[in-house]
Amino acid sequence: MIPQRKADELLEWVERSFGYVFTRPELCEAALTHRSAGAHHNERLEFLGDSVLNCSVARLLFDAHSQADEGALSRLRATLVSGETLAQIATQLGLGEHLRLGPGELKSGGFRRASILADTLEAILGAMFLDSGFDAAAAVVGRIMGERMAALPAADLLKDPKTRLQETLQAHGVTLPVYTLTAVAGDAHAQSFTVTCEVPILGLAAVGEGGSRRRAEQLAATKLLELLPPEVSNP
Repeated sequence: MIPQRKADELLEWVERSFGYVFTRPELCEAALTHRSAGAHHNERLEFLGDSVLNCSVARLLFDAHSQADEGALSRLRATLVSGETLAQIATQLGLGEHLRLGPGELKSGGFRRASILADTLEAILGAMFLDSGFDAAAAVVGRIMGERMAALPAADLLKDPKTRLQETLQAHGVTLPVYTLTAVAGDAHAQSFTVTCEVPILGLAAVGEGGSRRRAEQLAATKLLELLPPEVSNP
């Protein structure tokens, strides 16, 4: 067990950061315990918290974007619940300072690792769900996601570049782009792919290079979107 003073500090941090008071402090302690630190770790709570997070964010988006279709809502949700976003939130809340890690993870900087921070944030939500039910946990999700909800871009901008390029061209009756793999370099475990994206009817071409063919295609599409003339790029 951790010293009482430490436990009190932990609960005070949760209340200050999440606006939530645990009635069962042991759930909070478990949520912040990485598997490297002992048998009573947070992986099961993470599993639970992932579902709580996804459902809560889905409801927030459903209420806030009454005209958005399923695809748009899914893209917006994916942005909010991504590991990158969760790790950013966890970092801003100072979660890494309260993690319980084994010696190896502590030495290797696990308290800064994005995947651990994101997983632990989900575990905390799972612990809150067990402690007080879905509505209480969902309210916390609303609080920690508030700023990001307000700053979300238009759903169309979250589409990948290849999709945006295709839809833009289709909307103007322009022939779809052609992607050609023009080069593969490097060893098998660290290859670099070069792809050319062309819209022949417009006389446009762009080149993308990435660690996978898909990544190279996306980069090429991004560049070609920037080359489109106003009469095609505008709705």
